[in-house]
Amino acid sequence: MASSSQPQTIALIGLGTIGLSFAALHLGYSNANLRLYDVREDLDQHISSLLPVYLESTKRKGASSLPVEELIATGRLSICSSIEEACSTATIVQEQGPDRVEFKKANWASVVKWAPAEAHLWSSTSGIPASKQAEDLDDKSRVLVVHPWNPPHIMPLIEVVPSPDTHPERTQFAMDYFKNLGSGHRPVWIKKETQGFVGNRLAFALFREACHLVADDVVSVEDLDTIMESSLGPRWAAAGPFKSYNCAGGAGGIGAFMQNLAGTMDGCWDDAGTLSFKDKSTEASSSEHESFAEARHWTDKISRQTEEAYGRPTAETLAERDTNLQRVIEAQTKK
Repeated sequence: MASSSQPQTIALIGLGTIGLSFAALHLGYSNANLRLYDVREDLDQHISSLLPVYLESTKRKGASSLPVEELIATGRLSICSSIEEACSTATIVQEQGPDRVEFKKANWASVVKWAPAEAHLWSSTSGIPASKQAEDLDDKSRVLVVHPWNPPHIMPLIEVVPSPDTHPERTQFAMDYFKNLGSGHRPVWIKKETQGFVGNRLAFALFREACHLVADDVVSVEDLDTIMESSLGPRWAAAGPFKSYNCAGGAGGIGAFMQNLAGTMDGCWDDAGTLSFKDKSTEASSSEHESFAEARHWTDKISRQTEEAYGRPTAETLAERDTNLQRVIEAQTKK
């Protein structure tokens, strides 16, 4: 098995926003050679228009970067026309394809035909566990999840989520790779597979409550964002909920905090509402798209208010977001 300190050849499969962001991370902070593959017809134009934006973000953080054309000319970056071409010499294969079980299974079945037997197999899925992705493979020990937060070339968290069949050395390799990048990334070894992993469970629990409050006309989209940005955002950037509430309990710590606020917390939890993407009056929908269509009574309100407040995202919007995220993260590292 290759050492995480050795130069890697990384095949990136799926070059949407997450895939290109990971490409910028690997190019900006490692000496890895990247081999990119995606079925989209405008791949060359897509890479040439977006990858430089992400590379510029890594450059502002102090990492070195070269123009895309020069990266291709030097061999550090290759755009491939097949899975075989992308994976045949890879030490790491990282996929960012559609979050559908059928796609993941078919993708890995194809990858293992061409990738070296020792190659590490990483999935950047938002919620499909490695055990489900690898259940049809003869060798399940190489597949694990490396779940990023968007955009991964800036956001520090990487959730490393092995399946029960993943070899511990494979998981440790992924942990070491991201720890040693020098990018400030903070990989966390998730001990047990669970729906949505950990970060998304926390984020979606808060987002559900946010949607409930807007849908119930308690607060507007824009005012709810103001509340978050003026309270929980800065607080949780400085200290997570356990550390934060431990301080809130004074000398008694988090035990005293929970005892003192138990009634209020129970009241909020009991009042969480019944918001869902499913129509409760019928059987569960056969697809996520059908479920979403059935929830139009509240999703339309959320979408309309958000677009009225902020418009649709643009390249300038994303660049502003990245700059602000960098400022917050840089402040975190100084605490």
